[in-house]
Amino acid sequence: MATADRPQIDTTKPSIARVYDAFVGGKDNFEVDRQVLQQIQKIAPEAVQVGRQCRAWLIRVVRFLSGQAGIDQFLDLGSGLPTAENTHQAAQRLNAEARVVYIDNDPSVAAHGRALLEENDYTHFAVGDLRNPAEILSDPVVTKYLDLSRPVALIQCNTLHHVTNDEDPQGIMSAYVDALAPGSYLAISHLHNPADGSSRAELATESQLRFNSMMGSCYYRNRDEIQDLFCGLEMVEPGLSYLFDWWPDGPRLTEPSDAEHNLLGGVARKA
Repeated sequence: MATADRPQIDTTKPSIARVYDAFVGGKDNFEVDRQVLQQIQKIAPEAVQVGRQCRAWLIRVVRFLSGQAGIDQFLDLGSGLPTAENTHQAAQRLNAEARVVYIDNDPSVAAHGRALLEENDYTHFAVGDLRNPAEILSDPVVTKYLDLSRPVALIQCNTLHHVTNDEDPQGIMSAYVDALAPGSYLAISHLHNPADGSSRAELATESQLRFNSMMGSCYYRNRDEIQDLFCGLEMVEPGLSYLFDWWPDGPRLTEPSDAEHNLLGGVARKA
C-alpha cells in the first residue's frame, strides 16, 4: 500500500480510541494517550476498572443479542481498537455466521480494522463518522454485508458522549432508528452526571473538564438526556441502568465506586 493511502496517525495528540485502549489495559496506545488516563486516575483511581467494566457490559449485551434475541447482524459504531474480547468474537461464539461490521473514523482503528478483514468472512470494517448516519447506512461495506431490511443490532458503546449537543445526538439516533427494521435492537452506554450535588456529580463534572482539556470532546449527560437517545424504543429489562446492574455474570462482591456510577447503559428493541 502506498504511503499516501495509509492512515495518518498523529502520536502527538491523544486519540479517543487509543485513550479507551489505555483504560481497558490495552497496548495500542502512546504516552500522550496514557497521560489522559493518568489525569483521570488522579481523581478516579479506579478508572481502569471502569474501562474494563464497560467492555464486560458490551460483551454481556452481545451475548444476549446473539443468543436469546437471535440477532445475527451487528453494526458497531465508533468501535475503537480491538481488545481481548470484541463484538464479533462474542457474537460468533454463539453463531459462527453472525455478521459484524465495525465503523470508526480514527486512523489508529482503521489500521487495526484492516486486519479484522482477515479474521473471518463475517467480520468487516469501514472508515466512517457515526455523526453522519446517512453516509454510514449507505456505506458499501454496510450495504454489502448487512441486510438492513432484516433485524440488526446497532451498538453505540461509549460513543455518544463524544457528540456535542450542537451536533444533535438525539437527531443522529433518530435517523439510525428510523432506518432499522422491526425486531432490531439498539444498545447504548454513556457517561452519566446525576446533577444532584453528590460526590458522583462532582466527579462527573471534574472528569468532563479534564477530558475536554486534553481531548476536546466528552459530555456527561443526565438520565433523561441519555434515555432520550433511545428514541422511545421499548427498553429491555432492567432498562437504563448502571452497567454493573445490567444482567451481571455473578454476585457483586465489592461496592461500586463513584466512577462506576457515572456510566449508564441499556438495550432497546424496535417493535
